Amino acid sequence: MNAQTGIGQSVRRSEDARFLTGAGRYVSDIDLPHQAHAAMLYSPHAHAVIKSIDVREARAMPGVLAVLTGADVQADGLGAIQPPFLPRDQGGPACFVAPQPVLASDRVRYVGDRVAMVVADTAQRARDAAERIVVDYETLPSITDLAAAMAPDVPNLWPGCDGNIGCIWSMGDAAATERGFAAASHVVSVDVVNNRVAIAAMEPRAAIGAFQAASRSYELYACSQSPHTARRALAQDVLRIAEGALRVISPDVGGGFGLKGNVHPEDALVLWASRRVGRPVKWVATRAESMMGDRHARDHIVHGELALDASGRILALRSIGRTALGAYTQGAFAAQAMFALRLIPGAYAIPAAYVTCASVFTNTAPVASYRGPGRAEAIYLIERLLDRAAATLGLAPDEIRRRNLVPAAAMPYRTATGFRYDSGDFAAAMARALEAADWKGFPARAAASAAKGQLRGRAVTSYVDVGGIFNDRMDLRFDPDGGVVIMAGTHSHGQGHETVFPQLVSEWLGVPFDSVRLVQGDTDKVAFGRGTFAARSALVGGCALRIAADEVIRKATRLAAHLLEVSAEDLQFDAGSFTVSGTDRMIRLVDVARAAYRPAGLPAEFGLGLDASGAYAINDPSFPNGCHVCELEVDPETGEVSLARYTVVDDVGVALNPMICEGQIHGGLAQGIGQAMLERVVYDPASGQLLSGSFQDYCMPRADDLPSIDVGFANVPAATNLLGVKGVGESGTVGAPPTIINAILDALRPLGVDHIDMPATPPRVRAAIEHAQLGRVMP
Repeated sequence: MNAQTGIGQSVRRSEDARFLTGAGRYVSDIDLPHQAHAAMLYSPHAHAVIKSIDVREARAMPGVLAVLTGADVQADGLGAIQPPFLPRDQGGPACFVAPQPVLASDRVRYVGDRVAMVVADTAQRARDAAERIVVDYETLPSITDLAAAMAPDVPNLWPGCDGNIGCIWSMGDAAATERGFAAASHVVSVDVVNNRVAIAAMEPRAAIGAFQAASRSYELYACSQSPHTARRALAQDVLRIAEGALRVISPDVGGGFGLKGNVHPEDALVLWASRRVGRPVKWVATRAESMMGDRHARDHIVHGELALDASGRILALRSIGRTALGAYTQGAFAAQAMFALRLIPGAYAIPAAYVTCASVFTNTAPVASYRGPGRAEAIYLIERLLDRAAATLGLAPDEIRRRNLVPAAAMPYRTATGFRYDSGDFAAAMARALEAADWKGFPARAAASAAKGQLRGRAVTSYVDVGGIFNDRMDLRFDPDGGVVIMAGTHSHGQGHETVFPQLVSEWLGVPFDSVRLVQGDTDKVAFGRGTFAARSALVGGCALRIAADEVIRKATRLAAHLLEVSAEDLQFDAGSFTVSGTDRMIRLVDVARAAYRPAGLPAEFGLGLDASGAYAINDPSFPNGCHVCELEVDPETGEVSLARYTVVDDVGVALNPMICEGQIHGGLAQGIGQAMLERVVYDPASGQLLSGSFQDYCMPRADDLPSIDVGFANVPAATNLLGVKGVGESGTVGAPPTIINAILDALRPLGVDHIDMPATPPRVRAAIEHAQLGRVMP
């Protein structure tokens, strides 16, 4: 084993060579023989009855092979897209379920609902024909605003779903919480908005469906985070075929972030269309189609209250929130409401809490998981409350947190909402972050900013995230030449699995790093897998891989003993070799693996080849945590906000590859900063039209929007898994929004501004300043 490539080493990513040289292979790069192309017709109305669809002119267009509508879907018996799990699967309440049809047949419920599909010999001809479809709509009242969706005079968007409430989820002890508030010396409250955001992965979604008439089977090329999950959902719920009759292949994926974790209408439609026309069918979304038709995220409002004693210690917390479902219950929608409640206590010792959230239907794109679902919403609330409490009590923001952090000595610690934190030293992480950020040097920098007419603010956030769910499987197999193949149930779409998993195997088995390769993303090659989401791969996949590696060693020990003609009990394994105790006799694992492929001469008990499977199930998730510190400047004349310094100290348990961990934190921060300062999906409240349908209207963060980021680690190994790891993929997104907004409010507090909602764009910041100034001059 090379010490330069083992666990804890910042090995450069193996996969980057092909990505940086343009050699990545994405779905849109793939073309199959005799391939046709599909285009979608999307609803232009937020809510309408489909009275009729005239496809005659479209069908007569040159090159058109098929024009398919909801009536064809019903005639062929296709099902709708169901959510992969419901609140009750996580111990939550019953929920009104509104599955998404692959093509709407009687009613559309948001701008972007799929109404018809055209298949033609070229993509342009398919798009041209889609424009010739004539749909007679009877428009209906729509509601796009979450705050208004439960009003008494708003119509039900689904028959039988009163008040448009899909479900109401509550956690905690109401009576204990009320006692805490009754005993409080101070009570503070906030009303906060988590703005709706577009997921906007670098690679727009794409799909190719191919029906094999001879075998009556299907192949789907899809940019999926979870190929096996997609296979199950498409086969079981939509196509209604055996899972084994569908192969899902997910090649390189240019970002997922939750969007690509579940199936979408086009995934099913290209398969169905291929069967209908007898040719493979390819569909690639435009950016405008993605912004309109893809699932969105966040869209959550909440009122929170915090009860504190005279010294600033928290006695109780309560909140009532609403989170948007959009038009359908899609994706892992339940995760947002669940984590937005369960993680509200964050890093703090809160004796009592009672929190509740209603999931509400609106005439908008469905809302589903996005990097840190529910976690970002929960931490945003508690951190906004703490800064308001600090201002009310006259305490520094770091001091009020220091007084309330869960102490390391209290671990394991059970929160008032039922989570059990197994490990962590929140105070130590905060102390390191404050030191790295030169917290004490802030007054001098604030004075320098003031000298040039700028307002400088700062904020500190201590956060807890949660990572790792479900079970998974990883397989290891030696090739005849001694190389090792990992067949991964996880799926890398930017996380660096092609580097990190070989690092683990190289260390555990003592084989060269370069001899280990990863196979993923093909349901015919990988026996089973649940994919990558919820910061689960290092934890679930890594532990399953550890079990597989141990099994390889166990199997190889028996064969090595046979080859060396000794008892297995006399062998010791270390650094890739078996050694006979008390002697210098040894044999390398790779030579044992090669011997396992001998054509003859081995007892039958050894079989042929050397391989093993490992499965690991999550009983307790991991709780990554850390501290963010932000300093920024605000131009009071323009409202422009510039991030000056950003410091992160994270606890990821064990950093398997610190460089990749740091990269994941940087990526999460970019998305959190985007939500805090720039991004917002906007619908016209009167018509339900999407007003932010392109990057001209929806502002993504650019390189010059981001500061230099100082990342450090204060790791405390997790006590609940084999590797001691904690998730890292979502933490940056969780910690950034409250840190930035609280820093903006700190800068604006001298002007009388005590509230601003995300995104804190220059017009919003300037409006907040003007409103505060007006309030000062008005009697």
